[in-house]
Amino acid sequence: MPMHSFSRSFVLSLVVAAGSSVCHAEPIAGRGELIEGTTLPVARFFPSHFTDKDAVASFALKRVFAKSRELPTNYTVKPLFEKLPDGKNRVRIEFPVGTSFYATGEVSGPLLRNGHTITLWNTDAYGYDISSPSLYQSHPWVLAVRPDGSAVGVLLDTTWRTVIALDGAMEFTSEGNAAPIYVVDRAKPEEVSTALMELTGNMPLPPKWAIGYHQCRYSYFPEARVREIAQNFRDRDIPCDVIWFDIDYMNGFRTFTVDPSHFPDPKKLNADLRGDGFSLIYMINPGIKREKGFFVADQLLEQGFEVKNSKGETFIGAVWPGNCVFPDYTSDKVRTWWSGLYKDFMAMGVDGVWNDMNEPAVFAVASKTMPEDNQHRGGMYSSGPGIEPVTVTPGDHARFHNVYGMLMAQGTYEGIKATNPTKRPFVLTRAGYLGSHRYAATWTGDNSANWFDLEHSVPMAINLGLSGQPFAGPDIGGFNGNGPGNAESRGKHFARWMGIGALLPFSRGHTGKGNIDKEPWSFGPEVERACKLALQRRYRLLPYFYTLFREASTTGVPVMRPVFFADPKDAALRSEDDSFLLGTDLLVIPQLMPDRTRTPIMPKGVWRKVELVGEANHPDLPELRVREGGIVPLGPIMEFSSEKPLDPLTLVVSLDTRGQATGTLYEDAGDGFGYQKGEYLLTTYQAKQEGDKITVSILKTEGQMARPARNVSVTVLRGDDQPALTGMGPDGQPVVVQVR
Repeated sequence: MPMHSFSRSFVLSLVVAAGSSVCHAEPIAGRGELIEGTTLPVARFFPSHFTDKDAVASFALKRVFAKSRELPTNYTVKPLFEKLPDGKNRVRIEFPVGTSFYATGEVSGPLLRNGHTITLWNTDAYGYDISSPSLYQSHPWVLAVRPDGSAVGVLLDTTWRTVIALDGAMEFTSEGNAAPIYVVDRAKPEEVSTALMELTGNMPLPPKWAIGYHQCRYSYFPEARVREIAQNFRDRDIPCDVIWFDIDYMNGFRTFTVDPSHFPDPKKLNADLRGDGFSLIYMINPGIKREKGFFVADQLLEQGFEVKNSKGETFIGAVWPGNCVFPDYTSDKVRTWWSGLYKDFMAMGVDGVWNDMNEPAVFAVASKTMPEDNQHRGGMYSSGPGIEPVTVTPGDHARFHNVYGMLMAQGTYEGIKATNPTKRPFVLTRAGYLGSHRYAATWTGDNSANWFDLEHSVPMAINLGLSGQPFAGPDIGGFNGNGPGNAESRGKHFARWMGIGALLPFSRGHTGKGNIDKEPWSFGPEVERACKLALQRRYRLLPYFYTLFREASTTGVPVMRPVFFADPKDAALRSEDDSFLLGTDLLVIPQLMPDRTRTPIMPKGVWRKVELVGEANHPDLPELRVREGGIVPLGPIMEFSSEKPLDPLTLVVSLDTRGQATGTLYEDAGDGFGYQKGEYLLTTYQAKQEGDKITVSILKTEGQMARPARNVSVTVLRGDDQPALTGMGPDGQPVVVQVR
């Protein structure tokens, strides 16, 4: 059954309604309808030239949205479709003057996308910059915020190469088959994010350790170097949860192997590191060395699971191991085989997997990838357990290129989960497509160690969140190069990047082979102290981060949000992309560039400064402010996420003009799936001032997890020049703070 699941007679009626020709001199309106299966209506439009041959499986949508009803005649969003003479398909939507455009997936440059053109074609974009037309991921999705603050999201449901032009209108020009678009019209931008989740699926709640800090480079080897890195973190009391292994752990870059000379006993190494509180993530690439006797290649070729060229022969392309063959992840049988390879691999004590080079990247060719006329076999596709599978028909690589990395990540996710069914999988993928969040987190690829990429890492992560991928961040410190200027300026650059990177949803330090060391202590004591403070802040904020990740997994509203979410009607906030929000209550104000103090555009209302670890006025750490009426939960400083219980729980309170505030805290086991059976605790705290007393108590709770026996410390923020008020008491009982 095709993903769109409509009758042949319906498709033919669209063609008849358009007349005998399918090429139009002028754009014309297609047929619109409201789909059923979402909380609020979502409109779907088909081009007038859409036929049953165009009805291919959707990889963006979580499931088939088959039922529909008539679109109201007064529906204000009116897409115009056009079949171009070169065979491409174009759809254009006009918006009122003053509309702001965002999202479009993984893009370099400013947050506001007005005036920009983006090409959706997954690209190995080493050292990208603002002129790069395409990067590693493709999200055919645009968020438009009208002048009155209402918002529209538009999803073009195609995997083919697509160009998005935002020149005052919203325009998609795509290759391949004609495709429907889905239009979400809501009162506020965050409601559009929720609707996008209903269409494309939710992000699984990650294990808590994955929200900690990650340390990586290309590459840590041999084993002694890995142990040295881990020991330095613990000896220096710098928080870190994860150590990463790049391709040099492999034996000759062969996937699912370990170099016995560099890592003679990986199982013991992993066990020792786990004993010190580290989780371990290893890289797996799709390029399989074409070598007789290599078990992965033998299985792949014997079963005929590889990608074929246009002649039906095995496609061979060069990557790190030399000549490689590539699994055809469009087939469910291939993904099942791929998943099975993880059983023995994870048994070494591996906690998570990094899928890289999966655009797919191919060396020594101008396109940097495999030929577009390569052949994929297709098969059955389901976005997750309990979702009815649909048929994926065979086709050229041009059609499947943008989903190759996502389908690899899906096979990886399912393999990890089958191997360790009581643990939450963690996968990081470089290449992706709209819907990849169902299986993997992402990072922004091979950025450069310069001030431009530091500054633009913030809007990149925000736009990914607005495009349905809330778990994203850059390589902290920059992957490409050593950094700007001399040793002193490089240290300043690294400290500034760690200051902001420690507050992004995915927080990982990484750099390339041959570069200088870029660990938190690599630039001397002053930079080490800045990095330590930055990471201690993250770990104090882990209860808040974890609560936001749970919210993102259930509502689709991203962890990291643009400042205009605080007031979508305020046009002044629309282009602010240095500062950002974590949730609704915490405003992050960095100074991203050297020797430049920028006054941010602040949302209206009172936002009170908060200090977490004695970092007041540190030049390399962003300023943090709490919204009036908000409560932010904090934990103790820790070296890794499971080192200590959440005791005391600190509640940072910022009262509104009525003397009230509320905030939530989500808790569960931190791993496993008990939370899906109600084994969690969601607490809403409230603060009220009456006379000279402020009382903090529990307003409501949800979930079956028992409340831990612990203390609650209350910090009530006042003016920036006034000391905070404090109080302490057992959790579950009101805490009274005396106003002095």
